[in-house]
Amino acid sequence: MQIAIVLFDGFTALDAVGPFQALSPLPGAETVFVAEQAGPVGDDTGSLTLVARKSFAEVTRPDILVVPGGPDVPVHDEALLDWLRTVDAATTWTTSVCTGSLLLAAAGLLKGREATSHWLALDAIREYGVTPTGQRVVFDGKYVTGAGVSAGIDMGLTLAGKIAGDEHAQGVQLMIEYDPQPPYDAGSPAKAPSVLVEKFRAEVPASS
Repeated sequence: MQIAIVLFDGFTALDAVGPFQALSPLPGAETVFVAEQAGPVGDDTGSLTLVARKSFAEVTRPDILVVPGGPDVPVHDEALLDWLRTVDAATTWTTSVCTGSLLLAAAGLLKGREATSHWLALDAIREYGVTPTGQRVVFDGKYVTGAGVSAGIDMGLTLAGKIAGDEHAQGVQLMIEYDPQPPYDAGSPAKAPSVLVEKFRAEVPASS
C-alpha cells in the first residue's frame, strides 16, 4: 500500500505531518513525500523544509493520496492539478487537509460532492461546485476531507480505522498520545471570540 503525501511551496507543515503520523503505521504501508521535482520543499513559514523523495513522474498509482493545504494554495498550477487527476484515477482513497480541498476542487475531483476545508475557505470551495460543510472530517465516496490544519490528525485516524479497524487506529492514537486538552476553547469560529473571527475574516480574501 503506497501513501503519497504531495508537497508544494508554501504548504502548511502540520497538514502533511499530521496525516503522516496517523497513516504511516498502516500494515504494509509505504509512505512517500512527493513533489513535481524530488528535493527539499519549503513550508508556509519559510523556516521548515520537508524532502520529497520522489517526483510526480515516479509516483503514478498511490493507494492513498494526501493533499495538504496552505495559506496560498497553487490552484492554477497545472502540473500539480494534472498529477492529482492522473493519480486519483487509481487511488482507493483521495484525501485532503485544510485548504488542500481547494486543490482537489480546482482539479475537478470534488464537483457535486460534500467536502470541508479551513473555515475561512468554505466559501471558496463552493465556487468549484462543491457543497461545503463545517464538519471536521467528511467522507463522500472515496474522497475524505479534513478541516483546518490540526484536523489532519483526525482525518488520518478516522481513515486508518476504516482501513485497518478501530483497534489499530486506537493504538496509533495511544502511541502518539493524541489526547487534546487545549488551553483555550477557541478552536472554531463558533467558539472563538467574535473579534478574532472578524479580524481573520477581514484579513483573508473572499475567494482564491
